[in-house]
Amino acid sequence: MAFDIEYFHERVLAEIESWPADVLADYAHLVELLMEHGPSLRLPHSRAFGDGLFELRPRGKSGIGRAFYCFMIGKRVVVLHAFIKKTQQTPDQELKLARKRLKELQHG
Repeated sequence: MAFDIEYFHERVLAEIESWPADVLADYAHLVELLMEHGPSLRLPHSRAFGDGLFELRPRGKSGIGRAFYCFMIGKRVVVLHAFIKKTQQTPDQELKLARKRLKELQHG
């Protein structure tokens, strides 16, 4: 019952591919877990933000990445936005962008 991973825009994938190797490797591992477990994936790997928005939480010695995603009909996961965290808390503008893209997907 694997889930398919898609990206909101090719820029989202390009951002992820630009991450440091150790963070990117952890992201790849978490994506495999997400494909296998879907909505059952929880902390410390994934966290729900409400209204159908989730974040994948890859990390490495060189930094911490975040990838916001949502579930769509047909066992599809869409990665909406990704960035490297530079502060303890998720910056508001990063969360706002992910929520905006989620609304675009949900409402056309």
